[in-house]
Amino acid sequence: MVLFPEGMLSGYAKAQVQNWDDVDFGVVRVELQAVAALAGELSIWVVLGSAHPLSVPHRPHNSMYVIADDGRVVDRYDKRLLSNTEVTRFYAPGFEPVVFEVDGFRFGLAVCVEINFPDLFIEYEQLGVHCLLVSAYPVDSIFATKARAYAAIHNYWVALSVPAQSTGLFLSGLIGPDGQVLAEVQATDELQVAELDPHDPVNHHALTVKRPWRAQARAGGVYRDHRVTDPRSESRTAF
Repeated sequence: MVLFPEGMLSGYAKAQVQNWDDVDFGVVRVELQAVAALAGELSIWVVLGSAHPLSVPHRPHNSMYVIADDGRVVDRYDKRLLSNTEVTRFYAPGFEPVVFEVDGFRFGLAVCVEINFPDLFIEYEQLGVHCLLVSAYPVDSIFATKARAYAAIHNYWVALSVPAQSTGLFLSGLIGPDGQVLAEVQATDELQVAELDPHDPVNHHALTVKRPWRAQARAGGVYRDHRVTDPRSESRTAF
């Protein structure tokens, strides 16, 4: 699978796009079809960012296209939690999570500023994803710290893809389910390949101990079974 950044095909507002009238979506569509055809020829999955045009007068979605290894566009994620500038000037929001499966791995999708909304990452953990694919055009370096935190908290892989313009903030790469960086793209012309290996001993504790226990803890049953009835528990001012 190849993961590309936010706005990879169409450009991103406002960095490259000041007005959607300046974007030739016919060309964008032709390029998407060419990428899909190549994905089918090479038998690889591709996830890429692009504005997705809607009917006039609606603004486009800020989307991630999911292209299967047979060259079909099999799904599309529309960014749900837009920035103020995005929602007031450039994009129409989406409203649904997207989860798709490849070779037994479940993948979820998120875009850029959504890194600031923990409930989205909780939702994907509850949907059983193994890896969250995050495409972005970030503006600060704390973004990568947040991504590592979510990976460690929810015990799933997080893949980050950012454009060359953002590599001064942090690098594209793959974060493991323990929050450790497994691979980074060190140069703008470099290709980095990393493997999701649930059987690697380094991932054992995160995947087989922490994640199941945290799901059980979140459900609450383990704590209800140990609840006590005691006046000293009920009184919040007792010493």
